[in-house]
This record gives sequence, structure tokens and C-alpha cells, in this order.
Amino acid sequence: MATARQLRALLESYGESDEERFYTTALQLAAHEARAGHGKLARELRALVDEARSRRSATKLGGGVSAVPIAKPRGELSNLLSVSYPKTRLTDMVLPGELDRRLRRVLSEQRQQEKLLAHGLAPRGKLLLVGPPGSGKTLTARALAGELHLPLFLIVLDALMTKFMGETAAKLRLVFDAIAQTRGVYLFDEFDAIGGQRAAVNDVGEIRRVLNSFLQFLEEAPSTSLIIAATNHPDLLDPALFRRFDDVIEYCHPDQDLAEQLFRSRLASFTIAGIDWEQILAAAEGSSYSEIVRACEDAAKEAILSDSERVTTAMLATALEDRQRARNC
Repeated sequence: MATARQLRALLESYGESDEERFYTTALQLAAHEARAGHGKLARELRALVDEARSRRSATKLGGGVSAVPIAKPRGELSNLLSVSYPKTRLTDMVLPGELDRRLRRVLSEQRQQEKLLAHGLAPRGKLLLVGPPGSGKTLTARALAGELHLPLFLIVLDALMTKFMGETAAKLRLVFDAIAQTRGVYLFDEFDAIGGQRAAVNDVGEIRRVLNSFLQFLEEAPSTSLIIAATNHPDLLDPALFRRFDDVIEYCHPDQDLAEQLFRSRLASFTIAGIDWEQILAAAEGSSYSEIVRACEDAAKEAILSDSERVTTAMLATALEDRQRARNC
């Protein structure tokens, strides 16, 4: 067993966020167990240390930029950024083949960015997601963060946008400084609030200055973080924005094949053998991904509260009708 001194050193190094001391102490524990004849445990400890180090080195970037140097944004940034650590994966989503391929290309380039940078190439790091509400844009940001084991930072637009001249651009500078210093996935949701057309008839000088500042900051931003802008209204965006992103990815509501895949995926732990899919898919016509997911959850809850493992056609049809009524209110 580990000595009291080693356990104390392990806890102290963890509390002080001293990674190298933590790893060194863990390897000392492995050596101690090996000497005690516990070879299997020693090998497991060494393997865990190697895996942790490799994960950390993958998120440690050139120039001293680290993946998560702070547990949460502090100071003025705490009002501008909301942080989470998603566990969502792309396999949790039901995506058209082309969209899945493009997102996996982003992941491949981000995971192997050192190889690209060594050849003077930058990985895809700036994405513009466009499409109707509930089509999976925000979920995509969560999935990419989960796949890359990175924090997801949501830019809080209410705190970012102010009525005072120059203040919004100054706050934008703070956000992009954080992007450069802390590797993560940064989501500008409802992006048309920032990226509106500079020639709009109701535009004022401050809006133009904010957009110009954003364009400049985006151009200068390192591609080691992933910047995602999402909007339901691409027609409102300034044309200059589109060419500043590495990829513009369009989302839409699911067709019948994807809708059925989504139903089956979300209800996989229930008995659904008797469902009339023709009726359900007709009822789901025009529904978004999020509406279908919530309808599945509503039907699942009804089954559970009825002490049943079976979701019926009637349960799903009623749940879909309720969601559609809510949409039309």
C-alpha cells in the first residue's frame, strides 16, 4: 500500500494544481506497488499516468497556451462567458451523411493540429452554423467540445452588447484575449445580434464599429481554439462575415429517414415494436430535431409513470401534437 508520505504528497500536489509533482508521486506509488509484488496494479497506475499526460499534452499548445488554465472565467470575463464541460458526442446526434463528414473533418484537423501547424497549415477553427431553431446547431457545439475534451464557453450576449460607445468592442477584445489564452470551444449563439449587415437601414455607427472589431478579432484569432457562431437568420448577416469562417455549415429539419433514426435512437431502451411508423412520421413532418427529442422524452416519461417499458403509437402521437401546439402558440 502507499505510504502516508506519498498519499500526503499526492493530495498536496492536487490541491496546488502541481501536475508534474502529481504525476511524479503517482509513478512513485506505482514503483512502490511493483516492489511489493503488485505488478498488475503498478502497470495500471503507470498506464493511467501515461494516458493523463498524453491527454494533457494534446491540449497543451505552443506558446504556453493551455486547455483549461482556469476552472471558470473570473473578473469581468465571468459576466461575458458561461463555461460548461459537455459529455455529448457526435454519436449522440443523428446527422445527414454530408454534415457528419464535415464535422468529423473538423475534429480530425483539431486533434492533429500539431501535424498541420508543422507544415504551415492551420486546422479548421472558425465555423458558422446556420439553420432553423432546433436543428442541432447548439448541440453540435456541445458535441465538438465533448469530442475534443475541451470546455465550452458560451458568450453571454446580454452582457456583451451595451449602449455605450466603444464598450462592446472593448468587451469583445476581452473575449478574444481569452480565446487566445485558453483553448476551448467558444460559442457565439444568436450571432446575428453581432453580425448584422453594416448597410442596414436601422444601423447606427456603433453597430458598424462592433462588427468591424469582430471581423478584425476573428481574422487575428488563433485556430487552436474552436470558434463557433450560430444563427437562425443568415440573411441578416453582413456578407463580409461568410468568407472569414473556415466552414459555413447549413442545418435543416430532418427528413423522414433521419426522423425515424432519431425516434429509434432516443427510445432504444423501451419496447417500440408495435409503433405505427407511417403515422408517427406523418405526424412529425416539419418538426425540428429538438421537438422530436422532447416528444420522445415526453412519451418515455408517460411509459415510465405507467410502470411500462413500452412506448405506444398513441403516446408518441400525443407528444408530437403537444410540441407542435407549443410551437404554434
